[in-house]
Amino acid sequence: MTTAPWRDPALPADARVDDLLSRMTLEEKTAQLYGVWVGAATDGDGVAPHQDEMTSDFDWDEVITHGLGQLTRSFGTAPVDPALGAQALARAQRRLGAAGRFGIPAVAHEECLAGFTAWGATAYPVPLAWGASFDPALVEEMAHRIGRDLASVGVHQGLAPVLDVVRDLRWGRVEETIGEDPYLVGTIGAAYVRGLETAGIVATLKHFAGYASSAGARNLAPVRAGVREFADITLPPFEFALREGGARSVMAAYTETDGVPASADPYLLTELLREQWKFTGTVVSDYFGVGFLQTLHRVAGTEAAAAHAALAAGMDVELPTVRCYGDPLVEAVRAGAVPESLVDRAAARVLRQKCELGLLDEDWSPEPTGPIDLDSAANRVLARRLAEKSVVLLSNPDGVLPLAPATRIAVVGPRASDALAMLGCYSFPSHVGVHHPDLPMGIEIPTLLESLRTELPDAKITFTEGCDTTDPDTSGFEEAVARSTEADVCVAVLGDRAGLFGRGTSGEGCDVADLHLPGVQAQLLDALTATDTPVVLVLLTGRPYALGRWHDRLAATVQAFFPGEEGGPAVAGVLSGRVNPSGRLPVSVPQTPGGQPWTYLQPPLGLAGEVSNLDPTPLHPFGHGLTYTDFTWEDTDDRHAEISTDEPYDVSVTVRNTGPREGAEVVQLYLHDPVASVTRPDVRLIGYQRLELAPGEARRVTFHFHGDLSAFTDRSGRRVVEPGALELRLAASSADVRHTTRLTLTGPVRVLGPDRRLRCETEVSTAE
Repeated sequence: MTTAPWRDPALPADARVDDLLSRMTLEEKTAQLYGVWVGAATDGDGVAPHQDEMTSDFDWDEVITHGLGQLTRSFGTAPVDPALGAQALARAQRRLGAAGRFGIPAVAHEECLAGFTAWGATAYPVPLAWGASFDPALVEEMAHRIGRDLASVGVHQGLAPVLDVVRDLRWGRVEETIGEDPYLVGTIGAAYVRGLETAGIVATLKHFAGYASSAGARNLAPVRAGVREFADITLPPFEFALREGGARSVMAAYTETDGVPASADPYLLTELLREQWKFTGTVVSDYFGVGFLQTLHRVAGTEAAAAHAALAAGMDVELPTVRCYGDPLVEAVRAGAVPESLVDRAAARVLRQKCELGLLDEDWSPEPTGPIDLDSAANRVLARRLAEKSVVLLSNPDGVLPLAPATRIAVVGPRASDALAMLGCYSFPSHVGVHHPDLPMGIEIPTLLESLRTELPDAKITFTEGCDTTDPDTSGFEEAVARSTEADVCVAVLGDRAGLFGRGTSGEGCDVADLHLPGVQAQLLDALTATDTPVVLVLLTGRPYALGRWHDRLAATVQAFFPGEEGGPAVAGVLSGRVNPSGRLPVSVPQTPGGQPWTYLQPPLGLAGEVSNLDPTPLHPFGHGLTYTDFTWEDTDDRHAEISTDEPYDVSVTVRNTGPREGAEVVQLYLHDPVASVTRPDVRLIGYQRLELAPGEARRVTFHFHGDLSAFTDRSGRRVVEPGALELRLAASSADVRHTTRLTLTGPVRVLGPDRRLRCETEVSTAE
């Protein structure tokens, strides 16, 4: 029996795909361009926007007759035992293989934003916590482990990471982002992509592009970002993740920018992504994004027209289920309204990726191999490490922390005894499990109250909630004040409850009008700080909240961004002193609840000034974080230097731990451009290095700066390096500058292409 060329793994992928496409009917080619979502809810209680109205019943046996591009969320739609789910997925793949002429398996995809979104899988800290760690290597290790878990049950593609840069802290999906700085988002995001891809999983970059810049912080609202903001803030993280991470898929954003929906934007999906950046993978729609061209954006009058617009722009795959790329597309092609070449182009990309995944090989098997354990001991150890490194000590003016081991502690607050306080909206218990309240959570999640009792066994700990996260009832205040008054210290545990589409205080579709603490938690904190008992505020949140109201009334403040299933022990370890806090803020903490949108990337007119009575200066700036030890920064070169616009220059500093215990310092390098042809952010991050130092130990950090890192988009839309003065600022935060190096760039204006340098490489050496 002769093997068809498309089955021959010895041939180049393009040759195999060309052979296969030549054998396929139009219906078989279009079948590769959509997914099927089995078990998706249609009762208005789903996990995707407009899921109830965009999902319809279908006959599985009929729909797979011509093949299938993707299987949607076999594990992430409803609770399923992982081992049984793997067997069910394998059965579905076998049925799919037997149904069509070619027996091509589907790509199985799942969400994996903060771990595999499946029942019984490890719930890691959310991406905002990854940013707080300033530790790309640890994030890469986590992503690799997530990828291995996905692969162990037959999944091929993960819908992560989110590379949106925070532009307005009121947006509900802040918890899903890595932070408010494109360099931090890009470097951490690329690390996540590397981890997933080296485990054999197709990483999917979200949301391309501009989604986090939606007007008024409303989910899926129009984007009104300018050309330069888009180019210099929104797009760089995607460049990082493609060039350094090797991502093989990109998800188009729901939003529209200046009247053009991303799902129908040929500039974004073809000219920029493929022609300039040389991307060769697949572009997939956000869930129902193709259909939204007709129903929400109204740039298409029919489902066929929506399919045409998306395909022409460069959208290869319609997710999560077939709507526009099925019969409407086939009929439009047959009628001559849509060129079949667009179908061929998209199908070739899909099949090439399936070829790379081994799905076209004759010996491919859907059967899972090896044991399945989605919440292994090693996973939990890694989740704990990342959680511990992500906790940020915002303030500790009187040294109340660490807590004394044998003291009277009043734990107060609605997030102290709730396991869900640790999880973001894309963890399985918050995303899907809440719809199945009688089902066990599937993983062990110690609460902060439980963890603190374990951490401080000799302490006398009392507890009362005081109030609910969102309920306006204040009847519990009296008991909360009484318990606090009786104690030596009060630990107030406040924050968010993650949810979807208004069913939480943080998460997708849970946008807020301002940055007040949810519910009556602010009033509870007022009551507690009115006593003589020192109050330590612990925040378990998906976004920062305005804390200026209590700045001088708190004994200490600890911020944890949904730290995952091991977050309770991690935060308790910081409170006890077992863990030396080392997280740094990936987003600013505002003084007041209003004044949004605002991030630290502000040109001069965005900063405080005499022309307005509103001061947007944050209470705690981007990059801020304290520890229980002390560091000195020594031996820097502050001289003025002159280099050409295409030259490198090294900036170094020695950091010494002068305190009594091991700790971590995060050395940050910021760029200040005093004069440019367009307004520039006053400062912006261009490099960082996390240092773990024993008492007395010193390390020297060298940043290898290059002129490319000063580039920006000029008035004509070119990315340029301009001659002139620059300042390189070594800092402990965006507002805490320790040393400044002044440079003068000489020579002509230099125009950069897509091969520009993105990263400021660092080198760490031993110091005396």
